[in-house]
Amino acid sequence: MADHRAQVEDLLADYRRGRDQLAGVHRALAAVNESSTSPCGLVTATVSAQGLLTGLVVADGAYRSYRPHELAAVIVAATAVAADRASRVACEIVAPVLPSGTDPAALLRGTADLTPAETDPLPVEDESFEDVHWLGTGKP
Repeated sequence: MADHRAQVEDLLADYRRGRDQLAGVHRALAAVNESSTSPCGLVTATVSAQGLLTGLVVADGAYRSYRPHELAAVIVAATAVAADRASRVACEIVAPVLPSGTDPAALLRGTADLTPAETDPLPVEDESFEDVHWLGTGKP
């Protein structure tokens, strides 16, 4: 009976260590905020570990330097760089707790055990509604 108690205590201790380690990973991921400033210096984007835009600073001069669509492209580019940085940091955080051979980036994307065929987007059929009669069943 004492052996079983010791085994149960060991299992519980392992569970608690694993749970504490997982909580630490969650805290570290929640703290990730990576920023990128555009080459012109007028836009700074900050992104979380999940790639969500959490901050955006646009200098007043940006509105005089860029047309709206150009400024949008600068913002998107700065955000993409910040997201790449955040992704690399997140991979560094989770890598030590993953089994050997597990790709941290694939795990964070949610594709760790999926094949490329399973993750490729489904083809979208181009539907034409030109000959559709919306008010009845007859022809247009």
